[in-house]
Amino acid sequence: MPDPKFEIQMLHDRVMVKVEPDTEERRSSAGIVIPATVKMANRLVWGEVCGAGSSVRAVKAGDKVLFNPEEQDEVEVQGQVYLVMRERDLHAVATQQTDHGTGLYL
Repeated sequence: MPDPKFEIQMLHDRVMVKVEPDTEERRSSAGIVIPATVKMANRLVWGEVCGAGSSVRAVKAGDKVLFNPEEQDEVEVQGQVYLVMRERDLHAVATQQTDHGTGLYL
């Protein structure tokens, strides 16, 4: 008999985020090439929300969010690594329309 499959439901103010691995080199604003192997201290990263608890108010599944990956808990589900964090640990949400944004776009 195969193992039963369970759906994951995030609790309270918890958010599950999938981080895209940064495999490409980057360019600074001055045109300097930064290899993908360079580790940058305190660098915030973008990820996609895959699940949100019932008390989460500002994000939903599918949103792109900005956060610090160093301070979060990891979980592996079906070979994919996700981060679990509180909603208050998110720094920004990328949205198509807003009334009060930064004026910057991804």
